[in-house]
Amino acid sequence: MATRSDMALEIQLGAVEKETTEEAVRSALTAAFTHMHSGGNGRRRGGKALVEHLEVARGAAAGAGEWHVVRLLQDSLDYAEGRINQLDFIERYRIFQDGARRELNRDFAASSLRAMHEWLIAASEAYLRDHPGASAQEVLSHFRSQRADTSFLQAPDDRPGRYVIPRGMSEISLWLERLLRSDRIEIENPASEARRLATSPEALALLAADHDGRLILQAAELQRRSAGLRALRAVVDAADATEADLQRALQGNHWIFGGRYVGEAARRRLVPGDEVDIPLIRADGALHIVELKRSMGLKKPLIKRHRNAWVPADAVHEAVGQAVNYLVGLDENRARIREEFGIETRRAGALVLLGHPALHADVPEEEVAETLRTFNAHVTRVEVLTYKELVDNAERSLAVGGGPA
Repeated sequence: MATRSDMALEIQLGAVEKETTEEAVRSALTAAFTHMHSGGNGRRRGGKALVEHLEVARGAAAGAGEWHVVRLLQDSLDYAEGRINQLDFIERYRIFQDGARRELNRDFAASSLRAMHEWLIAASEAYLRDHPGASAQEVLSHFRSQRADTSFLQAPDDRPGRYVIPRGMSEISLWLERLLRSDRIEIENPASEARRLATSPEALALLAADHDGRLILQAAELQRRSAGLRALRAVVDAADATEADLQRALQGNHWIFGGRYVGEAARRRLVPGDEVDIPLIRADGALHIVELKRSMGLKKPLIKRHRNAWVPADAVHEAVGQAVNYLVGLDENRARIREEFGIETRRAGALVLLGHPALHADVPEEEVAETLRTFNAHVTRVEVLTYKELVDNAERSLAVGGGPA
């Protein structure tokens, strides 16, 4: 930041001059005033020379034992070098009020504090509505991530008077910075360049057209996916996680289900009376629905013992039956759905996600997985997976480079 030199600083230094009895301090302050008024067009000069004059004055005051003057000069230096806010500086020394408190500054501080608290309350209530079981630590972590994103605040041209803080931008910028610091790419100022790239759609488009740029974007996307997967696993392992919690953790992360899917359908209600949890679109344009049940919070067993073998229990059959009913409805309304929404449901399939091997502490995890695989082999359009197997498969995909193409 450039050295600040203004009327507030000059008035404060004038007050300092009245406080000192040391001639060396007065001489240094006179040199500072002369320098400040040497600018053209009535503008006060700052710069390194002003700082040096103030440092000389501070040293002379210290040598004379005038410690109250030293403190005043240190504040002058901090203000000139941008370490003290202008309003704080003016209020601290009551520069323009002849010793009276400036009520405008007080009211401004009060209104700013009130607005901040109102926003905190509203944001906390919104977060707790989406995460009703969130702990105090999770709420604090949410606000820490928002604080990191505030430096990327944007003012959209099409929304005058409105400001937007893009979520997750600080994380992407950090990764871009780390990659730009690598030996493969020489960048003069990686932090500044990373911030520019993270906030510029045009720059991201140019990166996508460049080989090294694509590597950077892929790395940033891998980081996003890894973070999403960690968040999903935390929800999967939580005993109190609801189906709504699991749905929020999965939405927007269709890659977790494998490379066959290119995205999610915008509408979840395609058939009157039925609303699917997650509607995936396969690469061939066909629909594939995901039916979600609880993970660690599932109240019924996944498998049971029958004639010396493990077989799927009622919870599995009930969920599969619900998925089949959805598929029947999609088949019966195929023509209307294709005409209204452009989605093909003739070859639609379903994935049922439910439970966790840890629900059967006395059964080896592989036995649970094998029982469900055997069941899947005899069902045509529906597949059953535990959440743990889904997350494990996604983590293996990332580990072997199964990131964005």
